[in-house]
Amino acid sequence: MNVRLTLLAAARNSSSRLHERFDDDRPLDAGGWAEAERALPALAPLAAADLRYCSPSPRARETGRVLGLAPLAQVALRDCDMGRWRGRTLEQVMAVEPRAVDGWLADPYSAPHGGESLMAFIQRVGGWLETRPADGTLLLAVAEPSVIRAALVYALKAPPSAYWRIDVMPLSTVSLMGQPGRWNLHLDGWV
Repeated sequence: MNVRLTLLAAARNSSSRLHERFDDDRPLDAGGWAEAERALPALAPLAAADLRYCSPSPRARETGRVLGLAPLAQVALRDCDMGRWRGRTLEQVMAVEPRAVDGWLADPYSAPHGGESLMAFIQRVGGWLETRPADGTLLLAVAEPSVIRAALVYALKAPPSAYWRIDVMPLSTVSLMGQPGRWNLHLDGWV
């Protein structure tokens, strides 16, 4: 039997994409909280999931709480470990380590920040995906956009460079249907 896993991007915790930080542990800001409350009617069907998970970040947990989902935090769904770049913006890191950033963007096995490489991150998220029940269960995971991008790259067996080509907006959803080792992308239409 197949499983359906809906991935829900956590609400925003920054009013601007320019202020997004690596491995950000900040909670929802007022705007993100209000957006999640406004989205509640459209996202209410997600509460029917048999199993509900989330990234352990405050942002993902609070999104689940606002939406009344009561998800279980999963360590494997944490954001990529960005080592010494944690909490800094890309702009800040580029100002002091431009070569390191270029190497990190070009080589998925590179971890110049001392944390996790892109490939290690994709494999960690993929390992979690492969251990989901495959018995017709409806699953939900509220996660950071980076985690959703990693799950999609893994599930579709796309090259790691595809990670940089996937945009995940706050409170957007996408589903994977199938079973461990064989996943299909299903674009959701809640509206």
